[in-house]
Amino acid sequence: MSGKTNLKIKKRLLSILNDRCLKRKRVILASGKVSNYYFDARIGSLSSEGAYLIAQIILNMIKNDQIDAVGGLTLGADPVIGSIIALSFKTKQRLNGFIVRKEEKNHGMGKLIEGYPLKKSSRVLIIDDVVTTGSSTIKAIKAVKATGAKIIRVIAIVDRLAGAEQNIKKYNLKLESIFTAKDFNL
Repeated sequence: MSGKTNLKIKKRLLSILNDRCLKRKRVILASGKVSNYYFDARIGSLSSEGAYLIAQIILNMIKNDQIDAVGGLTLGADPVIGSIIALSFKTKQRLNGFIVRKEEKNHGMGKLIEGYPLKKSSRVLIIDDVVTTGSSTIKAIKAVKATGAKIIRVIAIVDRLAGAEQNIKKYNLKLESIFTAKDFNL
């Protein structure tokens, strides 16, 4: 994908997120912080166009990383994981997906991670939709590290610029984002 094409795709995704997903109202975030805006990114990631654009951008970002699997903490990461692994089949990257539960299941197989079974040799992308402090992303990071798999990249659709990058850095990982709050003039 050329730089010009990627820029066009990002511009369209920004428009979708701005028009459909950004809610300007007072809310309490998962981090416990109070905010004057909320990104309901699932509105974008669960639309056909939004899912396709997000997957295309992320697959382009990781095209040279030889990643085996993509996953993150349920629920924000779920639609993004699905769109990435589906489109990866067409692009010949052939990624597998996994979902990290918020807590270990207390029945059945008692799994914390569902889907692709991670191994020590697995090269992994951790994904999240919107990050504030990074606590949800860090739960996924800890679960993956416990398997011994190697985390290659950590990518969010939107970084609210409220500490996630610094908190994730404590795990010797770099948070990358497609957009930040600045892209929405917040």
